[in-house]
Amino acid sequence: MPKPVIMPKLGFTQDSSEIVRWLKQAGEAVEQGDPIVEVTTDKVNMEVEAPSTGILDGIRYEAGAIVPVTEVIAFIRAPDEPPLTAPSASSTDSSAFSPTGAVSEARATPIAAKLAQEKGIDLNLVHGTGPGGRITKSDVQAFGATEAPTTLNKVRAVPAARRLARELGIDLATVQGSGPRGRVQSADVRTAEARQAKLSPSTITPSNVLKTIPLTGMRLTIATRMQKSAQEAPHITFDADVDVTAAQDLRSRINALLNPDQPRVSLTAVIVKACAWALQRHPLVNSRLQGQEILLLKDVNIGVAVALEEGLIVPVIKAADQKGLTKIAVDIAQAAERARQGRLQMDDLTGGTFTVSNLGMFGVDRFTAIINPPETAIIAIGQVTNRLVPDAQGQPIVRPMLTATLSADHRVVDGAEAARFLSDVRRALEHPELFLM
Repeated sequence: MPKPVIMPKLGFTQDSSEIVRWLKQAGEAVEQGDPIVEVTTDKVNMEVEAPSTGILDGIRYEAGAIVPVTEVIAFIRAPDEPPLTAPSASSTDSSAFSPTGAVSEARATPIAAKLAQEKGIDLNLVHGTGPGGRITKSDVQAFGATEAPTTLNKVRAVPAARRLARELGIDLATVQGSGPRGRVQSADVRTAEARQAKLSPSTITPSNVLKTIPLTGMRLTIATRMQKSAQEAPHITFDADVDVTAAQDLRSRINALLNPDQPRVSLTAVIVKACAWALQRHPLVNSRLQGQEILLLKDVNIGVAVALEEGLIVPVIKAADQKGLTKIAVDIAQAAERARQGRLQMDDLTGGTFTVSNLGMFGVDRFTAIINPPETAIIAIGQVTNRLVPDAQGQPIVRPMLTATLSADHRVVDGAEAARFLSDVRRALEHPELFLM
């Protein structure tokens, strides 16, 4: 039997991936482990390998298609097996692929096939009791008698179309399917959306639109994850003004000792180290909510948000609590370079337990960041500015200050614990000797 090629689930919150390009073509011989298709998943491109040796066949989706994880995207058949049936010309996300001679209609008697079509029963779900497993009229009748009416009346649609309908708020019952046996395809949902838009009053006309940007790829991933986080995690936020005189002095002295070819220690690197120190003292902030349990995590892996033209990406600095400032600086510089070149691997983006988002270089004074799921908290860093503050005697002096804003998941962290964590971050930045001890 042909072996299915599955769209892998590589991210904790990933529910779909986009096919970037097929590296092998249908009918081409492949060896087990050969890269056969490139997909973009959770902001990074990955290669999917052949699960077995044979002939690539039955490709279900073309480049550009967004496919749910665990969905079959192609098959690998043995050289002596017959070719697979071709897809419907109306859609690339049809699920009508089966080995020749094993198509549901071919496995069913003509009367059984006609009865299944009348009752809206998917023959792929029916167990055949006839010779060679052929589906008979009685098999269809038995299936119809045992299945709940809701299953029989369920709108026939491919998974990608169902997901798209949910995202666009389209009722599948109102969509006319163009696929095999009236199955709804993604293109049908798009058509229904366009028809609905024409019927809805709108102040937007083509003459008012400068450019249309498709919500796909990285932008879609960011939109989906941030919406999910904002809806599910009750955010509680805290601000703290931090004197970074000592932190700036520390990085200046370290950078003066580095070789010219070594990455400079940035303020972001110092902030990462300070946060790692504080997370050790407050393990509840370094946790995640999983079902009805809060998991306190051993590793302190801090994501550092990097701005790209396509959107924001968060490479993870693993074991930040165990690294010195120069090593953290190297990791940040290398991860940022790989991100800008599009060479990040899945390991670069997974395993984060906390995130630092620094927008100070863009002239932002303060902002509130949305938690990066499944993490429990994120800290937003504004730019360093000289401000008048009172000294120990209450006299005004000028100090380099920044504003740090902590966002925490109130389901996991109480206000007092979040406040104590932010206080320790400020203490570590104002007295960096604490995390150097």
